[in-house]
Amino acid sequence: MHTTTKGIMVPVIVFMFLLSACKANIARNQDRALSVETTISQQELQEAVSAAIADPLVKNITVSLQSGYVSVSGERQRLNDVSKTDILTFRLDLSVNNGQLTSSISNAQLDSVPLEQNRVDNWNQTIANRLSNLGQRNQNSTLQSISITTEAATMIWTVTE
Repeated sequence: MHTTTKGIMVPVIVFMFLLSACKANIARNQDRALSVETTISQQELQEAVSAAIADPLVKNITVSLQSGYVSVSGERQRLNDVSKTDILTFRLDLSVNNGQLTSSISNAQLDSVPLEQNRVDNWNQTIANRLSNLGQRNQNSTLQSISITTEAATMIWTVTE
């Protein structure tokens, strides 16, 4: 992890941010709150999505960062014939709702057949939780924004003392 500080000394409460694997930039706002920018790499995002899917039959998950969203693909072994695989694909959009990260999977398909909504709902919740845990290291923090570029996902948090 690389950490850059700007401005006044960083209070102890934000050192929890420094424990994360992602890159963090910390600055003090005019209202004395801290603004923390965490950057999640494509590899970190891929690991979080793979862990969130948590299906031993799903292998080789890859994420491709696009401008504003993430394209996800993988292979799923068939239960009745493990020598054959089906292609899993979906679009992942990330946004902020009331200071919390939300995940929205769309076009989730397994060999062009839509996935069951309860599975998609579970993945949405688990992905949002895992990514929040990557970026948020303090209970007094509120997510302000998330942006996705072809390089990384960036979250901006406000931390109050």
